[in-house]
Amino acid sequence: MADIDAAGWNACANPPDIDCDPADPQRERFNPFLTHAFLNTLETSGSATSRTGWSPVHLVVEDKGGAILACAPCYLKTHTQGEYVFDYACADAFERAGGHYYPKLQGTVPVTPAQWRRVPAAPGTNVAAAQAALVEGFRALQARTGASSTHITFPLKQEWDALGQSGFLRRTGKQFHFFNRGYDDFDGFLADLASRKRKNIRKERVEALAHGIEIEWVTGRDITEAHWDAFFAFYMDTGSRKWGRPYLTRSYYSLVGEAMADRILLVMAKREGRYIAGAINFIGDDALYGRNWGAIEEHPFLHFEVCYYQAIEFAIARKLSRVEAGAQGEHKLARGYGPVETYSLHMFEDPRLARAVDGFLQQEREAISQSIEIYGEHVPFRRDLERELE
Repeated sequence: MADIDAAGWNACANPPDIDCDPADPQRERFNPFLTHAFLNTLETSGSATSRTGWSPVHLVVEDKGGAILACAPCYLKTHTQGEYVFDYACADAFERAGGHYYPKLQGTVPVTPAQWRRVPAAPGTNVAAAQAALVEGFRALQARTGASSTHITFPLKQEWDALGQSGFLRRTGKQFHFFNRGYDDFDGFLADLASRKRKNIRKERVEALAHGIEIEWVTGRDITEAHWDAFFAFYMDTGSRKWGRPYLTRSYYSLVGEAMADRILLVMAKREGRYIAGAINFIGDDALYGRNWGAIEEHPFLHFEVCYYQAIEFAIARKLSRVEAGAQGEHKLARGYGPVETYSLHMFEDPRLARAVDGFLQQEREAISQSIEIYGEHVPFRRDLERELE
């Protein structure tokens, strides 16, 4: 990213005059994760580098004068970690059949399952032509690097539709998001819930703070290195105990805090004068994005309080339209987060692998659609409100 003009990249990634449909839940004008600053800190901190299996090979489309017309973050991967759209089974099947699945190309933001434009174009640029140029770029890069495949994860629905006509196979997934329906405060949100769900949430919040735990919101220039020291300890402790690996280095947090302090919210839990848990969130123009959580003490429901309920309170206070609390997590459903379909695109060099994956994805898309429909029947809202929302 250091070799790419920051202003030119940002003009494509977050153009100020993006045409947003007010009815589209993904209508946000600014997304922090596609900014040059965010992507650059991942590299300069040693978090997304060849050493960690994320070799940066970003794509840009330029005019004759060198101005950036379109761009796409891209990485040459030697594993399938930190992507949140997992293809372990695909990789295993291809390897057992005698193929070499790695390296592969990943068009995404590392360790960030947030849906946003993955092949954005600068204002005034023909979007279809820019996307076509980037697709050719992906194809050329795949051939040049000997990659088995190209994967674009968490694009917007319109990109998913358009690039599905360009040789990419289409996959769906699901997440759980909170949608702010103009609430004045958290109690206003609770009033929309069924009585039993409302009581459960209130009980969880009381129990989460039962041992003298206090919650702080820290953002902007109030974030200090002491906050980052504490949070990194949480991140490493929790990440090391999970299947996978913690990618983000300690220097990443200092660098991203310096570059994007006003776009960061730390929710920190303190007990007896020291921080014991926390969650980092990034603030968009219309959404709050929950990213990493960690804790060095175990307390009932503290995870739900720090990650979900505090995020809802902040979104309501800032009048943000939604909270994206990260990947997976059916447990979010009972806490006011509803099911949302997510998207990814996949292109394989070997036609045999492509045919096998295509057949699987057709069945998977149907299963995902059915699961979202079923989850929608179990949202915690009052029955009269559910009918209104339909």
